[in-house]
Amino acid sequence: MTTGPTAATDPDPADAAGERLRRWRLVLGGDAADGTGCALSGQDSAMDGALTALYGKGDRPQSGRDRAAGLGASAPSVARWLGDIRTYFPSSVVQVMQRDAIDRLGLSALLLEPEMLAAVEADVHLVGTLLSLNKVMPETTRETARAVVRKVVEDLEKRLAARTRATLTGALDRSARVARPRHHDIDWNRTIAANLKHYLPEYGTVVPERLIGYGRASQSVKKEVVLCIDQSGSMAASVVHASVFGAVLASMRSISTRLVVFDTAVVDLTDQLDDPVDVLFGTQLGGGTDINRALAYCQSRITRPAETVVVLISDLYEGGIRDEMLKRVAAMKASGVQFVALLALSDEGAPAYDREHAAALAALGAPAFACTPDLFPEVMAAAIEKRPIPVPDTE
Repeated sequence: MTTGPTAATDPDPADAAGERLRRWRLVLGGDAADGTGCALSGQDSAMDGALTALYGKGDRPQSGRDRAAGLGASAPSVARWLGDIRTYFPSSVVQVMQRDAIDRLGLSALLLEPEMLAAVEADVHLVGTLLSLNKVMPETTRETARAVVRKVVEDLEKRLAARTRATLTGALDRSARVARPRHHDIDWNRTIAANLKHYLPEYGTVVPERLIGYGRASQSVKKEVVLCIDQSGSMAASVVHASVFGAVLASMRSISTRLVVFDTAVVDLTDQLDDPVDVLFGTQLGGGTDINRALAYCQSRITRPAETVVVLISDLYEGGIRDEMLKRVAAMKASGVQFVALLALSDEGAPAYDREHAAALAALGAPAFACTPDLFPEVMAAAIEKRPIPVPDTE
């Protein structure tokens, strides 16, 4: 006698089929042609309503009247919708839906209302949108916007600051080692390892022929770092991360940090590095790009080329003089400057970028690549120690 499957071990086929129909109904949106014949209720119905408000019109261009059929062009309806999606979806999904609402429905202007800002899920992309609206932001919204930006900045600092300081402190110490240290500056572990061949078994000791130690400049400035940041609209996330890293580097006494942002003009924000929120509100996202002019400014501020790291963060679309830009990079490298070109400093990979310029920089010994915030401390440590930059595999 055979025994068939029991309800305790196998799902009911009817329940499984119903779950599949439910999921397809949520995906397809319930138009007449969805073919599921499935009705939603309760939370499913509310989730469907939130999705329909945003995605119900498909990808075709929408007029203001079209938008009224979804979220509507009013703060109360959008604020309610923001509350709904935060109730029904995880934070990562909420952030994607917020970005889609801004891009698809043209809701950026509503972010100028404090009530709206209080309802959104703050992330790097929202900060970029707020910074692009900075110049038209009314005073009644500015403090709320700064609070939103500060929350994102503080979250990034918690994630990135400790590891950055630890990684760079180690790199600075290693780069400062000298061959004739004073007694209390000797690095005994490295000295013993370098002199093991001089071990005298009869005395049970090593007689070092070469001492390795740390330089006396442990409390003074060892390296100068220049962050040169393209503030064109496509670089918004990179601007946010670079500003946070700039503040972290500026907090280290052994690194002198300069932060420069540029479009067709160049603005030095170094004096605001004690507060990355001030740095961010000092930027102006959008506009053209003149990399050559920005590098000329940075080059003019370099006083110790052999101890300087220049980090250009740009998609390399040059609106200035291309040949002059490349000559400037070559001249800086010839003088001893460590030059790093980052196509992006974000978690999203490389944006669209000028491949011809990237190849030209690589030919000069300055490979251009996209860098995640987690990799950035390692990139900086390699530049400080003058060893090969850990370029991520993009295959």
